[in-house]
Amino acid sequence: MLIQKLSMCEEFIAGDGTLLRELLHPNKQPLELRYSLAHAVVPIGKTSISHSLTTSEVYYILTGKGEMHIDNELQIVEPGDAVYIPPNARQFIRNSGEEPLIFISIVDPAWRKEDETIWSR
Repeated sequence: MLIQKLSMCEEFIAGDGTLLRELLHPNKQPLELRYSLAHAVVPIGKTSISHSLTTSEVYYILTGKGEMHIDNELQIVEPGDAVYIPPNARQFIRNSGEEPLIFISIVDPAWRKEDETIWSR
């Protein structure tokens, strides 16, 4: 059995500028997973950097309120929302609320640096 504690995961700034903690990744734990699972935070008033992945991604919003941008679409997101981001879609999220925007990110297949393109705004 593996139980990964958020507090035991190192926080770092991801390529898209979010504060990230990788909870589960098949390259970091001896797990038979196709996907990776991360905890992400966008501080109040901040926006992640526009990026795309060659893989699919899902955000599950835990706290806060934000503007989710996928290609030319914009939707407001809030706790309890699950957002599907298709492969190769250009995406970013802006914290438009009064508290940190916190979400879980699932990338399938598991996130790899070479699968991500960072775009300038």
